Amino acid sequence: MNDLIVLDTVDLVLCLGLIGLAIALSLWRKLGLEKQLAYSAGRSLVQLIAIGYILDLVFAINNWLVVLGILGIMIAIASVVTRNRIDQKLKGLLSTVILALVASNVFTLAYVILLIVQPDQWYEPQYLIPLAGMLFGNAMNSASLAGDRLLNSIQHNRLEIETHLSLGATAKQAISSYQREAIRTGLIPTLNNMVVMGLVSLPGMLTGQVLGGSNPRDAASYQILILFAIVLVNLMTTILITEGIYKRFFNPREQLIG
Repeated sequence: MNDLIVLDTVDLVLCLGLIGLAIALSLWRKLGLEKQLAYSAGRSLVQLIAIGYILDLVFAINNWLVVLGILGIMIAIASVVTRNRIDQKLKGLLSTVILALVASNVFTLAYVILLIVQPDQWYEPQYLIPLAGMLFGNAMNSASLAGDRLLNSIQHNRLEIETHLSLGATAKQAISSYQREAIRTGLIPTLNNMVVMGLVSLPGMLTGQVLGGSNPRDAASYQILILFAIVLVNLMTTILITEGIYKRFFNPREQLIG
Protein backbone atom coordinates (compact mmCIF):
# COMPACT_ATOMS: atom_id res chain seq x y z
CA MET A 1 0.00 0.00 0.00
CA ASN A 2 1.14 3.57 -0.72
CA ASP A 3 1.92 5.93 2.14
CA LEU A 4 -0.71 8.44 3.23
CA ILE A 5 -0.70 11.66 1.21
CA VAL A 6 -0.67 14.35 3.89
CA LEU A 7 -2.86 17.41 3.29
CA ASP A 8 -1.01 20.64 4.05
CA THR A 9 -2.35 24.11 4.83
CA VAL A 10 -2.80 24.96 1.16
CA ASP A 11 -4.86 21.82 0.66
CA LEU A 12 -7.09 22.72 3.61
CA VAL A 13 -7.62 26.19 2.15
CA LEU A 14 -8.62 24.57 -1.14
CA CYS A 15 -11.09 22.42 0.82
CA LEU A 16 -12.90 25.63 1.71
CA GLY A 17 -13.63 25.97 -2.00
CA LEU A 18 -16.06 23.06 -1.67
CA ILE A 19 -18.06 25.01 0.92
CA GLY A 20 -17.75 28.12 -1.22
CA LEU A 21 -19.34 26.26 -4.11
CA ALA A 22 -22.13 25.00 -1.82
CA ILE A 23 -22.80 28.57 -0.66
CA ALA A 24 -22.83 29.75 -4.28
CA LEU A 25 -25.38 27.08 -5.17
CA SER A 26 -27.53 28.13 -2.23
CA LEU A 27 -27.41 31.74 -3.40
CA TRP A 28 -28.23 30.72 -6.96
CA ARG A 29 -31.25 28.67 -5.90
CA LYS A 30 -32.27 31.24 -3.23
CA LEU A 31 -32.30 28.57 -0.50
CA GLY A 32 -31.29 30.89 2.31
CA LEU A 33 -28.72 28.41 3.65
CA GLU A 34 -25.65 30.61 3.18
CA LYS A 35 -25.24 31.69 6.83
CA GLN A 36 -25.95 28.20 8.13
CA LEU A 37 -23.45 26.65 5.73
CA ALA A 38 -20.78 29.19 6.59
CA TYR A 39 -21.36 28.87 10.34
CA SER A 40 -21.44 25.06 10.29
CA ALA A 41 -18.34 24.86 8.10
CA GLY A 42 -16.42 27.31 10.27
CA ARG A 43 -17.40 25.59 13.49
CA SER A 44 -16.57 22.09 12.21
CA LEU A 45 -13.24 23.36 10.84
CA VAL A 46 -12.20 24.80 14.19
CA GLN A 47 -13.45 21.77 16.13
CA LEU A 48 -11.70 19.24 13.92
CA ILE A 49 -8.39 21.08 13.87
CA ALA A 50 -8.58 21.47 17.66
CA ILE A 51 -9.39 17.81 18.25
CA GLY A 52 -6.50 16.84 15.97
CA TYR A 53 -4.03 18.67 18.20
CA ILE A 54 -5.72 17.46 21.40
CA LEU A 55 -5.68 13.81 20.34
CA ASP A 56 -2.06 14.13 19.23
CA LEU A 57 -1.25 15.25 22.78
CA VAL A 58 -3.42 12.55 24.37
CA PHE A 59 -1.74 9.85 22.28
CA ALA A 60 1.68 11.11 23.39
CA ILE A 61 0.69 11.16 27.09
CA ASN A 62 -1.02 7.74 26.90
CA ASN A 63 -2.49 7.95 30.42
CA TRP A 64 -5.77 6.23 31.35
CA LEU A 65 -7.00 9.19 33.42
CA VAL A 66 -6.54 11.55 30.47
CA VAL A 67 -8.28 9.11 28.11
CA LEU A 68 -11.23 8.67 30.47
CA GLY A 69 -11.38 12.45 30.89
CA ILE A 70 -11.71 12.89 27.12
CA LEU A 71 -14.43 10.23 26.98
CA GLY A 72 -16.23 11.89 29.88
CA ILE A 73 -16.31 15.22 28.06
CA MET A 74 -17.56 13.52 24.90
CA ILE A 75 -20.39 11.68 26.67
CA ALA A 76 -21.40 14.84 28.57
CA ILE A 77 -21.70 16.84 25.34
CA ALA A 78 -23.58 13.97 23.65
CA SER A 79 -26.00 13.79 26.58
CA VAL A 80 -26.79 17.50 26.55
CA VAL A 81 -27.26 17.54 22.76
CA THR A 82 -29.55 14.50 22.95
CA ARG A 83 -31.62 16.05 25.75
CA ASN A 84 -32.00 19.28 23.78
CA ARG A 85 -33.05 17.44 20.63
CA ILE A 86 -35.79 15.57 22.50
CA ASP A 87 -37.18 18.12 24.96
CA GLN A 88 -35.32 20.64 27.07
CA LYS A 89 -38.27 21.05 29.47
CA LEU A 90 -39.01 17.43 30.40
CA LYS A 91 -38.00 17.10 34.04
CA GLY A 92 -35.24 14.59 34.74
CA LEU A 93 -34.62 13.84 31.06
CA LEU A 94 -30.91 14.65 31.20
CA SER A 95 -30.24 12.01 33.87
CA THR A 96 -32.16 9.47 31.81
CA VAL A 97 -30.12 10.29 28.73
CA ILE A 98 -26.81 10.08 30.62
CA LEU A 99 -27.73 6.71 32.11
CA ALA A 100 -28.80 5.31 28.73
CA LEU A 101 -25.70 6.51 26.88
CA VAL A 102 -23.22 5.51 29.58
CA ALA A 103 -24.69 2.05 30.19
CA SER A 104 -24.99 1.09 26.51
CA ASN A 105 -21.62 2.50 25.47
CA VAL A 106 -19.62 1.15 28.42
CA PHE A 107 -20.98 -2.36 27.86
CA THR A 108 -20.37 -2.27 24.10
CA LEU A 109 -16.90 -0.72 24.37
CA ALA A 110 -15.88 -3.24 27.03
CA TYR A 111 -16.97 -6.10 24.75
CA VAL A 112 -15.14 -4.67 21.75
CA ILE A 113 -11.92 -3.69 23.52
CA LEU A 114 -11.52 -6.60 25.94
CA LEU A 115 -12.82 -9.48 23.81
CA ILE A 116 -12.13 -8.51 20.20
CA VAL A 117 -9.45 -5.86 19.72
CA GLN A 118 -7.45 -6.75 22.86
CA PRO A 119 -4.79 -3.99 22.78
CA ASP A 120 -1.78 -4.22 25.09
CA GLN A 121 -3.45 -1.65 27.37
CA TRP A 122 -7.23 -1.43 27.57
CA TYR A 123 -7.08 2.38 27.52
CA GLU A 124 -4.87 2.75 24.45
CA PRO A 125 -6.22 6.01 22.95
CA GLN A 126 -5.47 4.86 19.39
CA TYR A 127 -8.32 2.35 19.71
CA LEU A 128 -10.53 3.48 22.56
CA ILE A 129 -11.14 7.12 21.59
CA PRO A 130 -12.01 6.59 17.87
CA LEU A 131 -14.25 3.63 18.66
CA ALA A 132 -15.95 5.52 21.47
CA GLY A 133 -16.46 8.56 19.26
CA MET A 134 -18.24 6.55 16.59
CA LEU A 135 -20.41 4.76 19.14
CA PHE A 136 -21.27 7.97 21.04
CA GLY A 137 -22.30 9.77 17.86
CA ASN A 138 -24.52 6.98 16.59
CA ALA A 139 -26.08 6.32 20.00
CA MET A 140 -26.82 10.03 20.36
CA ASN A 141 -28.65 10.14 17.02
CA SER A 142 -30.66 6.97 17.72
CA ALA A 143 -31.60 8.17 21.21
CA SER A 144 -32.76 11.51 19.80
CA LEU A 145 -34.94 9.87 17.16
CA ALA A 146 -36.45 7.29 19.51
CA GLY A 147 -36.97 9.69 22.40
CA ASP A 148 -38.57 12.37 20.26
CA ARG A 149 -40.85 9.82 18.59
CA LEU A 150 -42.04 8.36 21.91
CA LEU A 151 -42.57 11.79 23.44
CA ASN A 152 -44.71 12.92 20.51
CA SER A 153 -46.66 9.65 20.53
CA ILE A 154 -47.54 10.03 24.20
CA GLN A 155 -48.55 13.66 23.80
CA HIS A 156 -50.76 12.98 20.78
CA ASN A 157 -52.35 9.74 22.00
CA ARG A 158 -53.17 10.52 25.61
CA LEU A 159 -56.84 9.58 25.20
CA GLU A 160 -56.00 6.17 23.77
CA ILE A 161 -53.44 5.50 26.51
CA GLU A 162 -55.91 6.50 29.23
CA THR A 163 -58.52 4.23 27.64
CA HIS A 164 -56.14 1.27 27.90
CA LEU A 165 -55.44 2.16 31.52
CA SER A 166 -59.15 2.42 32.35
CA LEU A 167 -59.67 -1.07 30.91
CA GLY A 168 -57.11 -2.53 33.30
CA ALA A 169 -53.91 -2.31 31.30
CA THR A 170 -50.68 -1.54 33.10
CA ALA A 171 -48.63 1.51 32.15
CA LYS A 172 -46.17 -0.77 30.36
CA GLN A 173 -48.95 -2.44 28.36
CA ALA A 174 -50.62 0.88 27.50
CA ILE A 175 -47.41 2.32 26.14
CA SER A 176 -45.82 -0.80 24.61
CA SER A 177 -46.86 -0.23 20.98
CA TYR A 178 -45.59 3.36 21.04
CA GLN A 179 -42.34 2.29 22.65
CA ARG A 180 -41.74 -0.43 20.04
CA GLU A 181 -42.40 2.05 17.24
CA ALA A 182 -40.02 4.57 18.81
CA ILE A 183 -37.26 1.95 19.08
CA ARG A 184 -37.77 0.98 15.44
CA THR A 185 -37.56 4.65 14.45
CA GLY A 186 -34.25 5.00 16.24
CA LEU A 187 -32.83 1.96 14.42
CA ILE A 188 -34.08 2.78 10.91
CA PRO A 189 -31.02 4.85 9.79
CA THR A 190 -28.63 2.17 11.02
CA LEU A 191 -30.50 -0.67 9.34
CA ASN A 192 -30.82 1.27 6.10
CA ASN A 193 -27.07 1.92 6.06
CA MET A 194 -26.30 -1.74 6.67
CA VAL A 195 -28.29 -2.83 3.63
CA VAL A 196 -26.32 -0.70 1.15
CA MET A 197 -22.94 -0.64 2.90
CA GLY A 198 -20.21 -1.92 0.61
CA LEU A 199 -22.52 -1.85 -2.42
CA VAL A 200 -23.60 1.78 -2.67
CA SER A 201 -21.65 3.48 0.11
CA LEU A 202 -18.19 3.04 1.55
CA PRO A 203 -18.41 3.91 5.27
CA GLY A 204 -16.15 6.44 6.92
CA MET A 205 -13.99 4.09 8.95
CA LEU A 206 -13.17 1.85 5.97
CA THR A 207 -12.50 4.85 3.73
CA GLY A 208 -10.32 6.52 6.35
CA GLN A 209 -8.19 3.44 6.89
CA VAL A 210 -7.76 2.83 3.16
CA LEU A 211 -6.73 6.47 2.66
CA GLY A 212 -4.30 5.99 5.55
CA GLY A 213 -2.61 3.12 3.75
CA SER A 214 -4.25 0.12 5.43
CA ASN A 215 -4.97 -3.05 3.51
CA PRO A 216 -8.61 -2.89 2.28
CA ARG A 217 -9.33 -6.35 3.75
CA ASP A 218 -8.11 -5.24 7.18
CA ALA A 219 -10.10 -2.01 6.86
CA ALA A 220 -13.23 -4.02 6.00
CA SER A 221 -12.73 -6.19 9.09
CA TYR A 222 -12.62 -3.14 11.35
CA GLN A 223 -15.67 -1.71 9.61
CA ILE A 224 -17.58 -4.92 10.32
CA LEU A 225 -16.55 -4.62 13.96
CA ILE A 226 -17.73 -1.04 14.36
CA LEU A 227 -20.89 -1.64 12.33
CA PHE A 228 -22.07 -4.49 14.53
CA ALA A 229 -21.05 -2.56 17.65
CA ILE A 230 -23.15 0.38 16.46
CA VAL A 231 -26.17 -1.88 16.02
CA LEU A 232 -25.89 -3.14 19.60
CA VAL A 233 -25.22 0.24 21.19
CA ASN A 234 -28.07 1.88 19.26
CA LEU A 235 -30.55 -0.82 20.22
CA MET A 236 -29.53 -0.75 23.89
CA THR A 237 -29.65 3.05 23.96
CA THR A 238 -33.11 3.30 22.37
CA ILE A 239 -34.50 0.69 24.75
CA LEU A 240 -33.08 2.46 27.80
CA ILE A 241 -34.07 5.95 26.68
CA THR A 242 -37.65 4.97 25.89
CA GLU A 243 -37.95 3.12 29.20
CA GLY A 244 -36.77 6.18 31.06
CA ILE A 245 -39.02 8.59 29.16
CA TYR A 246 -42.29 6.68 29.44
CA LYS A 247 -41.86 6.15 33.18
CA ARG A 248 -41.74 9.91 33.65
CA PHE A 249 -45.32 10.15 32.36
CA PHE A 250 -46.78 7.79 34.98
CA ASN A 251 -47.02 8.09 38.76
CA PRO A 252 -46.48 5.17 41.19
CA ARG A 253 -50.17 4.26 40.80
CA GLU A 254 -49.62 3.97 37.01
CA GLN A 255 -51.76 7.00 36.22
CA LEU A 256 -50.87 9.12 33.20
CA ILE A 257 -49.52 12.51 34.26
CA GLY A 258 -47.75 15.46 32.71
